[in-house]
Amino acid sequence: MGVPGRVRGDSMSDPFDLTTAALVTVDGSGLIECWSPQAEKLLGHASADVAGRPVSAVLDATGGMDGLDGGDDLDGLTALVEGRLVADSWEGLVSARHQDGHQVRLGLRVRAVPLPGGGCRWLVALCRAEDWKRWELGQAALRGLLTQSPIGIAVLDTGLHYTCLNEALVAMEGLPCEDGGPGPDVLKAVERQARRALSADRAVSSVEGVTPAPDAAGQPCAEHLRLRASFPLRARTGTTLGVCQTAVDFNGRDPGRRRLLLLNEAAERIGTTLDLGRTAQELVEILVPRIADFAAVDLLDGERSPEEFAARPRSGGGGLRRTAHLSIRADHPEVIVPIGAPARYPAQSPQSRCMATGRTVRDALLTHATSWLVQDPPRREKLLHLGVHSHMVVPLRARGVTAGAVTLLRWENPEPFDEDDQLLVEELSARAAVCVDNARRFAREHSAALALQTSLLPPVLPDLSAVEVAYRYLPADAEAGVGGDWFDVIPLSGARVALVVGDVVGHGIHAAASMGRLRAAVQTLADIDLPPEELLTHVDDLVLRLSEEAEAAEDGPLVIGATCIYAVYDPISRKLRVARAGHPGPAIAHLSEPVEILNVPAGPPLGLGGLPFESAEFEVEEGSVVALFTDGLIEASDHDVDTGLERLCFALAHPDRPLEEICDTLVRTLLPDRPPDDVAILVVRTRALDRDRVASWDIPATAAAVAEARRAATEQLARWGLDDAVFTTELIVSELVTNAVKHADGPIGLRLILDRNLVCEVSDASNTSPRLRRARYSDEGGRGLFLVAQLAQRWGTRYTAGGKTIWAEQLLPARYGDEGPSTASGPAVPPPVPESRGGPG
Repeated sequence: MGVPGRVRGDSMSDPFDLTTAALVTVDGSGLIECWSPQAEKLLGHASADVAGRPVSAVLDATGGMDGLDGGDDLDGLTALVEGRLVADSWEGLVSARHQDGHQVRLGLRVRAVPLPGGGCRWLVALCRAEDWKRWELGQAALRGLLTQSPIGIAVLDTGLHYTCLNEALVAMEGLPCEDGGPGPDVLKAVERQARRALSADRAVSSVEGVTPAPDAAGQPCAEHLRLRASFPLRARTGTTLGVCQTAVDFNGRDPGRRRLLLLNEAAERIGTTLDLGRTAQELVEILVPRIADFAAVDLLDGERSPEEFAARPRSGGGGLRRTAHLSIRADHPEVIVPIGAPARYPAQSPQSRCMATGRTVRDALLTHATSWLVQDPPRREKLLHLGVHSHMVVPLRARGVTAGAVTLLRWENPEPFDEDDQLLVEELSARAAVCVDNARRFAREHSAALALQTSLLPPVLPDLSAVEVAYRYLPADAEAGVGGDWFDVIPLSGARVALVVGDVVGHGIHAAASMGRLRAAVQTLADIDLPPEELLTHVDDLVLRLSEEAEAAEDGPLVIGATCIYAVYDPISRKLRVARAGHPGPAIAHLSEPVEILNVPAGPPLGLGGLPFESAEFEVEEGSVVALFTDGLIEASDHDVDTGLERLCFALAHPDRPLEEICDTLVRTLLPDRPPDDVAILVVRTRALDRDRVASWDIPATAAAVAEARRAATEQLARWGLDDAVFTTELIVSELVTNAVKHADGPIGLRLILDRNLVCEVSDASNTSPRLRRARYSDEGGRGLFLVAQLAQRWGTRYTAGGKTIWAEQLLPARYGDEGPSTASGPAVPPPVPESRGGPG
């Protein structure tokens, strides 16, 4: 007897495959037309030697064909040799003459190809006889496995849809034969395993307990075990075509097998999520009813970590909270502590001893004399009235820390808990404890990251006259982790406002910390009034430096990139200037035109370096609604970006609605209940500053112009009813205009803006920035900007295309804010006054 060879994938391939078989074409006269290179290799005859010769020169029609059912196939070979058509196709074993003269046994498959004008030619495929026999035997084995074997077999495609299944599986699962597919219960049992086989791209197996339906006489059948295996099916190219499922039943009465079954099921079912409550519920579902009639999981309260409990242990069950429980009875008569409530136990109870020692406590029998029950009358009355006779408490212990306890009761099962039960539950609890610890650590990290991110976001947005603001921030679901989305509204000089929305790549506490650093950087750069494109360039440099620092530090936060959009709105000119770095463009809802996505040049994401940023300027109608958002709003899992933008425009279609309602509509229309990514939305309604609240003058570059500027400012303040601010404003105007006359070039402009504060601006054509310094007693000058800084609440310099503007902002007297009229579109101001003499408002 020969030694069988190991099964290989290529041994199961069809030997008559056109890509590997020796091919010969024969015309209607029995002459060879074509002789393939594989035929040359198989029989030794060169193509030039056999082309045009009768096929009988190679194939022996007198030797017959082996393994054929009747004489028709022999007649077919004779017909092939003689050039006669008797059948469309046939196959079998033949003898052939090798070039060196010896006989070769071959497998042969012939296909007749009719010609349009009548007659035919034949396509002949040849292979070694042993390859053909091996393939035939393999095909017979496959047919027997599918039709005669007691192994249940099914084939599923990559979408987990059943494409075929054999009679053994139909009988095993109790499936209706006519449907050709399994029922929902069976699909649930195998879907998880099949999906694992596809995702892992390897074979997986599991053991499960099966309780068959009663027999024809109504008698219950013995429970047994079912071994399921799943493995991916691949094409010869390596492409995964589907999954094959096999199922085998065997006796499950062996305790070792039953224990293996339960542990295998626990490995699949416990810890499917990082949710504490769900993990505890999965554990009790494993325990009831197979091990206990009732099981409860009590975990340490979230306010007290397991490490703190281990560092300062104490007797008693204090600090525990009921997380999950399950009973064989639907009404849960044995429950004393509802889910979510504190679980309090006497000092000598098994739960207290288990938490204090970290060891299992097993009371084989419970009676009226059980000491710890005497200390707990309510629990004693309920448990003994129900008939609970056996009690066991197992610690949930992982990484050297006890995080909770599992309580098991028996009353329906007459057997008390024994050592085998204890070992099994301890192993199940140990697995569950690791999942509980992972879930607790993840929840703690998620809470810390969320708290950090919330503390770094603006707690209250400023109340500005330029815009009305509403926002939404929605952190991602717990499994995705907190992201690095942020938003900001930054007041700028000249009654302008900066609107910012950004997104740091990644999730977790590092992303939240990086977000805080970028937000602080944007605020600092906004204070020096950089144009949007220049501000993004500086932030891009900062992200590069942070990435370099993260690469140098082994455990530092990894900042690999971010996106940002920065917009500046001027309520005087009603212009919106926007630049973006790899971020979605803003949407604007006009009062009389359709909603549009503003065409802002798409700069690269922050952190690439070396690439320029560009800005675009738009004129905005007063009352329009501008929406800035992160990509999580339009890239939800149930739709693509284009669909998200369409829904965004639909949600903004009525800009006259309250902003809070618009925000709610955006969230409801575009986001699922648990968004997979953080989402930040900033929605603003633009306002325009009345012309009568702005006064401007052109100042000649002469010394006498300083007095004229003071006089014009004083008259304008009188029109506004701001007599109390005249003295301070005169000093500020005098110092700023004097500096411009002495040290600057070109035209000089003076502008007063009555916003929530009083703003004084002096513009010139010079790019030289003034410096604040403290003059010595002997100095003749140098105290101008020092005086301005002392008199104004804020002051600064911003550069423009034609030079610079020095501005100073001073608080208005409180009585003006109290007495002036107030409206929803602006701050409390005095009544309108005639336009100033100095120039247009």
